[in-house]
Amino acid sequence: MGLYVNSMSIEQALLQRSGHQCELCGASDGLSPLAVEPSDGTLDKSIVVCETCKGQIEDPSTMDVNHWRCLNDSMWNQEAPVQVMAYRQLFALIAKGETWAQDSLDMLYLDPEVEKWAKMGLPDEDAEPTYDVNKAVLQAGDSVTLVKDLVVKGANFTAKQGTLVKNISLTSNPKHIEGKVNGSQIVIISEYCKKA
Repeated sequence: MGLYVNSMSIEQALLQRSGHQCELCGASDGLSPLAVEPSDGTLDKSIVVCETCKGQIEDPSTMDVNHWRCLNDSMWNQEAPVQVMAYRQLFALIAKGETWAQDSLDMLYLDPEVEKWAKMGLPDEDAEPTYDVNKAVLQAGDSVTLVKDLVVKGANFTAKQGTLVKNISLTSNPKHIEGKVNGSQIVIISEYCKKA
């Protein structure tokens, strides 16, 4: 069971647990906590990462595949949230055609509960793909451009044609995506945008 503590003490506990190093690559600069979703805000559902790892996790389009060779070591970490993030990053690398990542994933054994948690953050292979206006497949983390003005209900603004929406999220509905426009997280019909 995780202990609920304020964010400052979670950060301190993570730094202590990690020996003041990124739990994925071992870097010691620019460390900050990262919740491993789905997270309940506890220490047991968080890791401490460097700016490089965090940036590439949050924006997969910036992924430097060579940086992630560190996973060959960190995937053996005893902490479940580190194992979960290593599993998810290896999976993302496999999608980019990195055969070494598949070899690593094949060697990795996770406790069944940890593996279930890790798979929660992966795209559903049976899910219907999400298409943009040009029938290009959209992925989580992509950037899109709006192809028409959209009135945002309840937010009192119109998202203008040509607006760039970065780091989109997919939803359970393949016809919808989520993204931030004017600081608000909104749902956008995928056919009203094109992949940037």
